[in-house]
Amino acid sequence: MHHSKIKFVLLFLFSFIVVNAQQPKKPSTGEIYEQVKKLNFLGSVLYLAAHPDDENTRLISYFSNHYHAQTAYLSLTRGDGGQNLIGPELREQLGAIRTQELLAARRIDGGQQFFTRANDFGYSKVPSETFTIWNKQEVLDDVIQTIETFQPDIIINRFDHRSPGTTHGHHTASAMLSLEAYDLIKNKPKRVFFNTSWWFYGSQEAFDKADKSNLVAINANVFFPILGKSNFEIAALSRSQHRCQGFGSTGTRGDEMEYLELLKGKMPTSENIFEGIDTSWTRLKGGEAIGKILNPIEENFNFKNPAKHIPQLVEAYKLLQKLEDSHWKKIKLKELSNLIEACSGLYLEAVSASEKVTKSDTYSLNIEAINRSDSNMILNSVTYGNKVASEKNVALKNNSKINLKLENNTIPADFDYSNLFWLKETPTVGMYKVSNKAIRILPEETLQFPVIFSVNVEGTTIEFVKNVVYKKNDPEFGETYIPFTVLPEVTTNIINKVSIFNDNQPKEIKVKIISQTENIKGTLTLNAAKNWKIEPSSIAFEIPQKNDERTLTFKVSPPKEENTTTLEAVVTMNGKKFNQELIEINYPHIPKQTILQPSISKLVKLDIQTKGKNIGYIKGAGDEVGSNLENLGFKVTMINPSEIILDKLQNFDAIIVGIRAFNVVDELAFKNKILFEYVKNGGNLIIQYNTNRGLVTEEVAPYNLKISRDRVTNENAKVTFLAPNHPVLNTPNKITSKDFEGWVQEQGLYYPDEFASEFTPILQANDEGENPTKGALLVAKYGKGNYIYTGLSFFRELPEGVSGAYRLLANIIALEK
Repeated sequence: MHHSKIKFVLLFLFSFIVVNAQQPKKPSTGEIYEQVKKLNFLGSVLYLAAHPDDENTRLISYFSNHYHAQTAYLSLTRGDGGQNLIGPELREQLGAIRTQELLAARRIDGGQQFFTRANDFGYSKVPSETFTIWNKQEVLDDVIQTIETFQPDIIINRFDHRSPGTTHGHHTASAMLSLEAYDLIKNKPKRVFFNTSWWFYGSQEAFDKADKSNLVAINANVFFPILGKSNFEIAALSRSQHRCQGFGSTGTRGDEMEYLELLKGKMPTSENIFEGIDTSWTRLKGGEAIGKILNPIEENFNFKNPAKHIPQLVEAYKLLQKLEDSHWKKIKLKELSNLIEACSGLYLEAVSASEKVTKSDTYSLNIEAINRSDSNMILNSVTYGNKVASEKNVALKNNSKINLKLENNTIPADFDYSNLFWLKETPTVGMYKVSNKAIRILPEETLQFPVIFSVNVEGTTIEFVKNVVYKKNDPEFGETYIPFTVLPEVTTNIINKVSIFNDNQPKEIKVKIISQTENIKGTLTLNAAKNWKIEPSSIAFEIPQKNDERTLTFKVSPPKEENTTTLEAVVTMNGKKFNQELIEINYPHIPKQTILQPSISKLVKLDIQTKGKNIGYIKGAGDEVGSNLENLGFKVTMINPSEIILDKLQNFDAIIVGIRAFNVVDELAFKNKILFEYVKNGGNLIIQYNTNRGLVTEEVAPYNLKISRDRVTNENAKVTFLAPNHPVLNTPNKITSKDFEGWVQEQGLYYPDEFASEFTPILQANDEGENPTKGALLVAKYGKGNYIYTGLSFFRELPEGVSGAYRLLANIIALEK
């Protein structure tokens, strides 16, 4: 990593300020007053759980906004193993979205965010299973690092360490690791709690009867007049940022209780869990004099003109600088400089003229500096890397804007390309690899492009560090901020991520080449196993303009035998090789995400027969099953739910309903009857998994069918054929146990556990120590056609090129009418 990056990553690590890549904060005087109260509180709480959405935003907001404590959430994972309700991204890309949704939530509730290197590999039923896939010691090391870095006075576990098997294995594991870390660290938090509720007791009635002598009861739904919201209204806004999980929430008002069970430390005598902990300035050696300056500012805050407080804030800043180094000194220096900046209306920004640059580009920065107060300020200097703006010691007069330019900037040769730091090294199923310990617990790398504004404020020099940004005026959204990124000179994209060869005929493989700078010229080569024939061996190309692209076509012939290989696209330019694909994730509620990954796809030679041609696909919650079926030569037509009309359905050989469609497609509450009529008239209707909560209708089938939470999480679990002679296992492909080898993440989920006698269960499997499940694949005749319900995870298997999943789905589509 470039040396300037290391310096400022470490600066971030100890300042705990989440930097938003989007529009800078412009606080109102009410928000500035809240900053003053936070400045005068020296206490901290760490909330700890397993996934994005596990956190109790009500408590995070309560401690952050009521006590004004340093409050953080440690999520062991980034939620990579879940599902996505807003788009097709899964696995690492989903983890990128959920990371940013957590940061968006923290910007609302006032918390901070941490992670470990644990990879969310999917549902786990017990923590012992979890620890066979995670590297327990590494995850524990990261929990310890977070605690030692954040130094919480209080730790609150979301889950109970004593009840394995009653919830997700990751959940219990998070609580177990929290307590193990507590036992191992030297400077222990004063208290550890378990954030219990009626849910952990089985019912509200059972909780009401339970002994609560070891519980701290907190009336957490306080009202914040300056913010104009109750605590639970803020918490609901925070939780609603988890959009890819569909966790939009409605705020509530009025008294509501939260309960904390004491696990470690001394029981407080009131709901104040900071009892006995010095949270004033006297906590800091030499801090009493600083408190005498800052406490009166809180008591007599000038809402009309906060700048009146700047001389006192600067005096406090000078005193704080002289104190010996400590955890709280670093935090409070950063808070004080932020407060001085806010009170003065000081606006400092460095905007790149380009959104994306490469190491062969030069680019300019437009610098803006303005002081909007009567405070005496001088802009001493502006520094970016090794470059210093020629204008120095410029007076910043009230509301008089200064514009500077830093031109002909270049990216150092050893600078990392813009990418999510936890994806830069090859992960395992259970763990991400992050060699740089300084950043591994952080949500993202910030201040990769630090611009240092040295400002003399009332005679004292304070450094304000800003990251380079890019912004533009969008016709619809107005001023729009986009992260500034460094990319390779060229990226490639193999258009089909899986190509299925079900005969010996060659296929065309198309590769898109995108120029990230001007005047690129080179050759493109495709690499695969030697038994695959690729023609031509390479193709030359030229692209004169930046952001332009070319699509090149190769002819690929498969071997005669069944085979799976990785296909890699490699560009050679001026003796250098480029083999990365650029993935950009763009949603309006989070900053744009840039991912660079190897430019690869899968080639699969597969002995598979298909029957039927035309498939209608009703999209659910962001799966790509429909597009993957085109690999087998099916013609797939996307059906708009509003256009589900019987006449339009009759010509399809099969209709497939996407994952969780009965959870997210409102029209299916009444258009389900039309789908059943399609079956009755001779159609094949294939319903993929839905969750049992939040169904738009209970009538997901023409017969009785109840969805449960049953699942088989072990993708290698043995599968027994309950109906071995059924056509779905024999026509046109003979399905054997071999077809369930090589599955990824899980066999399936949310299997029905009750179903009418008209259904024939086809498959049986179970996780170790559990009763067999029979709801993975259910087939029923209805009228002249077939209704099929399956919880098998086709949405994960097809994009991974799992041959058995393709063969089985081809048979389901081919069922005789």
